[in-house]
Amino acid sequence: MANLVNILLVEDDEVDIMNVQRAFKKNNINNPLFVARNGLEALDALRGNNPLTKVPSPRVILLDINMPKMGGTEFLNIIRKDPELRAISVFVMTTSNEESDKIAAYDLNVAGYILKPLSFEGFTSAVAILNHYWQLCEMPQGVIQ
Repeated sequence: MANLVNILLVEDDEVDIMNVQRAFKKNNINNPLFVARNGLEALDALRGNNPLTKVPSPRVILLDINMPKMGGTEFLNIIRKDPELRAISVFVMTTSNEESDKIAAYDLNVAGYILKPLSFEGFTSAVAILNHYWQLCEMPQGVIQ
């Protein structure tokens, strides 16, 4: 049986963190969910700089763009240049509908760009769609369904 994909949520808004956690529960998603509140914390978690917050492989990142200390675009620039981290799938989940943010994110090879829903129901739907992707990541190699 394959390992569950570990999800790293990089988000500074406590309400959005709570909504994602609730959406996981509502969708019966049992993937481990780790939280970093900015890009610097996320880099520490991915690189294992603090053993208490290390996010084990396999990993997927849900990334906000606008955060303090280190925003999402700067974070993406760093991990895409890091041989150990560059292959991690990243989904941007942000309130930014700016064309320049979308272009920058896709130029940095994100797997998707999701506008943050304004309602809990919207979060639940977005997480359900992402769950389908995570399940594909968890399938053992060579298995086709």
